[in-house]
Amino acid sequence: MRSMRRWPQLLRSAVTEPYVAGVGGRRLHVIYLAREHRVVTIDGRETAPHAFQQNAFVDPQTGQPIPFYPRRVTSGMAVGVPGTLATWSEAAQRFGTMPLSRLLQPGAMLAERGFEVDQTFHDQTVLNQPRLNAFTSSRALFLTADGQAPSVGSVLRNPELARTYRLLAHDGADALYRGPIGAALVDTVRHPPLAPDANLGFPVPSGVMTTEDLADYSAPLRDPTHVSYRGVRRLRMGPPSSGGSTVGEALNILEGFDMSTPDRALALHRYLEASKLAYADRNRFVGDPDFVSVPLDGLLSKGFAGERRCLIGSTALPTPVSPGDPTPPYSSCGPSSSTSVPDGAEGTSTNHLTVADRFGNVVSYTNTIEQIAGSAIAVPGYGFLLNNELTDFNPVPASPVLPDPNLPAGGKRPRSSMSPTIVLHDGRPFLALGSPGGSMIITTVLQTLLDRLDFGMSLPDAVAAPRASQRNSTPTNAEPGFVAQYADALAARFGQSIASTGSTEIGAVTGVEFLPNGQLQAVAEPVRRGGGDAEVVCPAGRPLPAPAQSLCVPLPTGG
Repeated sequence: MRSMRRWPQLLRSAVTEPYVAGVGGRRLHVIYLAREHRVVTIDGRETAPHAFQQNAFVDPQTGQPIPFYPRRVTSGMAVGVPGTLATWSEAAQRFGTMPLSRLLQPGAMLAERGFEVDQTFHDQTVLNQPRLNAFTSSRALFLTADGQAPSVGSVLRNPELARTYRLLAHDGADALYRGPIGAALVDTVRHPPLAPDANLGFPVPSGVMTTEDLADYSAPLRDPTHVSYRGVRRLRMGPPSSGGSTVGEALNILEGFDMSTPDRALALHRYLEASKLAYADRNRFVGDPDFVSVPLDGLLSKGFAGERRCLIGSTALPTPVSPGDPTPPYSSCGPSSSTSVPDGAEGTSTNHLTVADRFGNVVSYTNTIEQIAGSAIAVPGYGFLLNNELTDFNPVPASPVLPDPNLPAGGKRPRSSMSPTIVLHDGRPFLALGSPGGSMIITTVLQTLLDRLDFGMSLPDAVAAPRASQRNSTPTNAEPGFVAQYADALAARFGQSIASTGSTEIGAVTGVEFLPNGQLQAVAEPVRRGGGDAEVVCPAGRPLPAPAQSLCVPLPTGG
């Protein structure tokens, strides 16, 4: 990027949101380079240690998968080789104007000074209090002296993380991948620091990660996936992320329908059915391309979309639907396989940031440590939590007869649902967005795009609209607002089964739109997760006419 002034502030999210981001996790970037008129992606997905076995999450006593929560996720075995720091370093070196050492300084200062605990952080601590309390390093960082969650309004300081950031600023990423931080990380994975009075009720397995696994890690640049839809071109992460292929396939299916019809219930029925079909194909075909052959061209072809589209009628397809065959030639209405592949478990602890600068460069990127609080295991002395990303692997084959692309293997990257997205119109950025939410990221981004491109909503209205998530299972999960507006009509007319998520929100979008008058519209959630942050930073402190949900603030001086 030619201008990186906002990056120091954005890197602070690893300080203020330690339960969803940090150097112990992963990060995926989609970047538009204005000078070159091209999009690049950086894959910071964790890898499994080389000694990781396919049966790593199978209970040897029962032969069955270890229960997902809290047992499988609270484990040294669940920790993948982290990719966040490698991605930060790669982005700064290749596309930045500031060195990583400078970018890390504000985060180090914030960790030292501390931040005010809000309701979301307090609630996330309470949710994970038993897990955090089980490890000496985690309870010291995140709980009070009597083992409670810090109160709302109190200040949480993390001098250990400040020390880590300063060490990384001085020695670079090697401090983790080949240095003392990495040595401590590996020791923590292999010897989780269980407290003498830990009372989890289950054993905490050690992991098999080595310092060689860390030294071998890389964050490769990958080709983005792309599909055209109603005159725009959408670019995303490719495999092992399934977001690009799944949203792309669903859009290809929906392009054959009039989604701008005033019959909103009919359009939403088609949205749910297209998502159902795309998830069936995702589960069958998408995995780490270094280990399995992913038929990406077929999944994103208009011909294959036509085969899948013809299955959508006036009645909801029973779930789970079977995957199709993305191999050409395609028929007008091809048969599906007789066997379905269920979706796997996936954590929802993620955050997403979308940034554009005055030169027209755009970055859409998503961070996570997987579960809220990840593995709940903090690295002693270094102030950050370790991920539990390897639980994104299917612990056993998802189908008894079909190949599973997402089984564990040493050195393999688990399948991801992250969907950082940039949309181009006439070769220029039109829209960029993304969301947290585990496997619901895909439907969140898909529905937001439909709301903006087909349903005529502004970006702020599309982000605020109530959501539903159909992932090839029954019932469809939907927020209460969606249930109130559409559930009765979808059930009566199309046989759709809709169930409310109650207080559980679906996604939390941030986005930027390039307006026709040359202005930028920055948008975040008005309510979900306590409301997001959207700002347009003005040059020389001069306010610009800003859209309603954009906050114009002076450009900070001194970097």
